[in-house]
Amino acid sequence: MVTSLINIGKIISGDINNPLLTGDTIIVSEGEIAAIGGKELLNEYQVEKTVDVAGATVAPGLIDSHAHPVLGDFTPRQSTLNYMESSLHGGVTTMISAGEPHTPGRPKDAAGTKALAILAHKSYKNFRPGGLKVHGGAVILEKGLVEKDFDEMTEAGVWLVGEVGLGSIKNPEDAAPMVEWAKQRGMKVAMHTGGTSIPGSSTVTAEMVMKTNPTVVSHANGGPTAVSLEEIDKLIEQTKLPMEIVQCGNIKAADYVIKKLAQKGELERVIVGNDSPSGSGIIPLGILRTITQIASLSGIPAAKAWAMASGNTAKVYGLNTSLIQVGSEADMVIMDAPMGSVGQDALSAMEAGDIPGIAVVMVDGEIKVKVSRNTPPATRPVTIT
Repeated sequence: MVTSLINIGKIISGDINNPLLTGDTIIVSEGEIAAIGGKELLNEYQVEKTVDVAGATVAPGLIDSHAHPVLGDFTPRQSTLNYMESSLHGGVTTMISAGEPHTPGRPKDAAGTKALAILAHKSYKNFRPGGLKVHGGAVILEKGLVEKDFDEMTEAGVWLVGEVGLGSIKNPEDAAPMVEWAKQRGMKVAMHTGGTSIPGSSTVTAEMVMKTNPTVVSHANGGPTAVSLEEIDKLIEQTKLPMEIVQCGNIKAADYVIKKLAQKGELERVIVGNDSPSGSGIIPLGILRTITQIASLSGIPAAKAWAMASGNTAKVYGLNTSLIQVGSEADMVIMDAPMGSVGQDALSAMEAGDIPGIAVVMVDGEIKVKVSRNTPPATRPVTIT
């Protein structure tokens, strides 16, 4: 099916180095973005569905870089059903597991932790809550894992390592060899950073992170307890690692990380996650709230803040989504200033501290949400014909 998005007010690209695109029309074909430009594109395609954006803003779908799923759209951590599908109503089109530690009776031996990762990965390959793309099955490193286990996991499709520090592998001497095995096989590795979060986890310092050398510094602003600002400085100055900011973390530390990286001209290192379900709860609008906080309190243009939770994360994890560019999976959000906001559009509303009103969420070019049940209503009405 060919779908056109017309009369677009602003297009957020998801590319932090070129955050806004020119044009008022986007063509979607076979689940991918086929063209971006002006109304002349409508003469080049046989359009079957038209979405009249009416001057609102189109943005790439958000990525939650830090989730802790179990199986299905349920979490025993907060005894909650359908929290994933609810995040879709907050503009999240992709969710990445940082491990499944809340699984009741979670096995902690090598065979069990490997089996759990394979099961979760394969389960979420077949299950999309509301249309949401969930990358589950992040293996939690436990004592007893050997190199051939990583061969077996990657052959089964597992490509994520959950937060190093959640399992029995805690110190860099034990973790570094396993992390290297994983990275040699193309796996992406998250590492817990900060104070302990759940019983059995451990406090992780900047030095431990640097010695382990993961792909991502998970919750650089704490999950929920942050390392000191001096420790954050070490990670910023002595590494080039992506720094994840989470909703369920330390607000002051988040602001510090953002401003420090802005000064260095390295905002492409920032990615955004929820870190939920967790003791802090489940926040379907957590990613929206975090980037609105960054835009309104940390002085970052809203389009760049949006890129932190879309294109930045897609690049770190090697995903072909959450960028508005030809050939990307057509995962998009149509949004506007919420009714009553001082903002004139979605971006100025966010910079004023208001959560934007989401009118439509598309996944692979298919409309999955018509008017978000979680955000305030958008000012401009979107029409679908």
